[in-house]
Amino acid sequence: MIPANAAPLAIALLGLILGMRHATDPDHVIAVTAILSRERRLAVAARVGVVWGLGHTLTVLIVGAAIIIFKIAIPTRLGLAMEFAVALVLILLGFGAAAGVVRKAATRIRGGSSSDEPLVVHAHAHSHEGAMHAHPHVHVGEHDAVDDAAHHDHRVPVDALPSFAARRPLLRSFAVGLVHGLAGSAAIALLVLSALPNPLWATLYLAIFCIGTIVGMGLITTAIATPFMVVSQRASWLHQGLVTGSGLLSFGFGLFLAYQIGIVDHLFSAAPIWIPQ
Repeated sequence: MIPANAAPLAIALLGLILGMRHATDPDHVIAVTAILSRERRLAVAARVGVVWGLGHTLTVLIVGAAIIIFKIAIPTRLGLAMEFAVALVLILLGFGAAAGVVRKAATRIRGGSSSDEPLVVHAHAHSHEGAMHAHPHVHVGEHDAVDDAAHHDHRVPVDALPSFAARRPLLRSFAVGLVHGLAGSAAIALLVLSALPNPLWATLYLAIFCIGTIVGMGLITTAIATPFMVVSQRASWLHQGLVTGSGLLSFGFGLFLAYQIGIVDHLFSAAPIWIPQ
């Protein structure tokens, strides 16, 4: 005899497992990797994943529940536009790394050496009418500013300046999770609705699915951050390479998605093609 609570338990277990599986989607993993690649604290790295999951959950629950309960139909162009937003976020997350590589290549082509002559930001302190303020500017190599060293209160290499992915990682993670949730909510809700036509059960499944996504992303970010932190303590040059590589991966994958959605799926044409997945 099958227990009366077997069906709810099976639905809950399936939602939790599929939610954790959803966290491993390539665009999700690439996005959080770009955000936490500079992070050297395991606890913060885990929070990045959890906060990403919370942002993802918020939009999935709101949009997904609206689709399930009110049978709202997402227009094809809007569905593609939401997925295109994910591509733009990935490009933005990796833009700093791509720009750094291009700058270094341009420096070498001009005959300089970006490794020997790092760009350095200086903040010159000045006093005008009793008020102190600073004028930041850039030098190529620290030796260009030797004569002014006594007046420099801050000197930071340009490569060390925080990128979009590095500044406020928790806030960035939440925002990226919101966008990813917006893009995936329609597909997830339609899939659930086809399997569970009862709105109450479908919404409950969606909530458990989101919990699984939060748990899965927390585990994934912890696993990704661990080797980054180990490398940062033992080989800083390798760590910098991994940071740059993760940024380039995000930038490249974002460009690929943008091409796929904008050109192949005809987002900007008269007849867009969208298959929620």
